[in-house]
Amino acid sequence: MNSKQIKLVKQLKNRWLFSVFAWTKVPMLALSGAKVKEFNKQRAQVAVPFKYLNKNPFQSMYFAVQSMAAELSTASLVLLALKEFEENIAFIVTASEATFIKKAAGKVVFECVDYELFRSGIQKAVKTGEGVAIKAETVGKLISGEEVARFTFTWSFKKRIPKK
Repeated sequence: MNSKQIKLVKQLKNRWLFSVFAWTKVPMLALSGAKVKEFNKQRAQVAVPFKYLNKNPFQSMYFAVQSMAAELSTASLVLLALKEFEENIAFIVTASEATFIKKAAGKVVFECVDYELFRSGIQKAVKTGEGVAIKAETVGKLISGEEVARFTFTWSFKKRIPKK
């Protein structure tokens, strides 16, 4: 990892720095109590607790809370991959799909392992100057290991052309 990537990993894994980031950039994320559990080039794990603010009337975790944690597990790997390039890259989620397998009535950990997919997609966008869409999957499991949800996020990358 380069120095920019190391700095990002330290920032997201540090509870205080992550809290500052969450409260200033994504307050709903901070309210949910989501935390980056593990973060490196192999995987990003984001844990979200089952608590009063995250519950729906059916005594399970609200799907939007799960979606937020799931997206963060992919977004952190996107940010890590972007730090590998000097070019200015535009990026955005263009689609999302979710499958809910089991009632999420406990702490859920979302894990994404698609770093290389993002890196190669960004590399292609840099080389070609064209937009590139990458579909990444993240899986949410209870602490017991039972799978509760699968999310697929489509990320779009395009090299920004400097204005003259």
